[in-house]
Amino acid sequence: MIPVLFHLGPVTIYSFGVSAALGFIVASILLGIECRQRGYPPGLGDSLVVWGAIFGFAGSRVYDAIDNWPTYAAHPLSIIFSGSGFVWYGGFLGGLLSTYLVARRYKVPFVRVADMCAAPLALGMAFGRLGCLLSGDGDWGLPSTLPWAMAYPHAIVGWHGDLHLADGTFIPSTVLKLGPQWQLVDGFFPGVRVHPTPIYEIIMYVAIFALLWSMRRRSRFDGQRLCLYLILAGAARFLVEFVRINPRVLWCFSEAQVISVVIIIAGLALYYPLSLRSVGTAAQMQMRAAQ
Repeated sequence: MIPVLFHLGPVTIYSFGVSAALGFIVASILLGIECRQRGYPPGLGDSLVVWGAIFGFAGSRVYDAIDNWPTYAAHPLSIIFSGSGFVWYGGFLGGLLSTYLVARRYKVPFVRVADMCAAPLALGMAFGRLGCLLSGDGDWGLPSTLPWAMAYPHAIVGWHGDLHLADGTFIPSTVLKLGPQWQLVDGFFPGVRVHPTPIYEIIMYVAIFALLWSMRRRSRFDGQRLCLYLILAGAARFLVEFVRINPRVLWCFSEAQVISVVIIIAGLALYYPLSLRSVGTAAQMQMRAAQ
């Protein structure tokens, strides 16, 4: 685990940031392939990546600030300089807004552009989780004795360091766990090994990418890959949350699981009307050709 790669003067280069940058580079290459196949200008793919990165990071920070307002209010500069605190759902909303604006700019249907982004986004999420694994930003899982279980002693957040108090008291490092009220509390000691949930998500997101990328030439309608992305990515996050260390906000479900259910429902709700619209459009084109 390498949270910090190196320093350039006062600037800290985090492994999460490098992983995210690699994700954007790969997404740019994939979108460039899609644009060439569809006859769109290369600038469309570049714009989607650049503005997606800007709006995505901004959205993730804003979402995290709202979700943890007392912490950010006490230390506002942490929003800018922290190596953690990137929330995927906020980034997704920011990226969705940037995709809509870019689609309007290039006069391409938004649903079609969102379809093009589905597979690269899934792979980008895998790179993001790689950054989480390297940085140890607190998204690991419950204690585990499985052979692939890991420890995160150098994590940016969540894996507390040893404390030496002024009176000479020594408090060894502890690992956060879920308390009796489903909140995060100090729990286990350094030797504990936990589920490496970032690896689980990497595997699932790569599988989702492979499926969506293979469909780019045989999608039945514009928006099909977008809908499948919402359903599959939401399901992946919902499942992995059962072994992740996150507070529960609704019965035994975490905030991420509640949002995942909303995303899955959105994907299911969009699938049928988008498929009907495609059928209607095809019928109109056939009628015009027959006239």
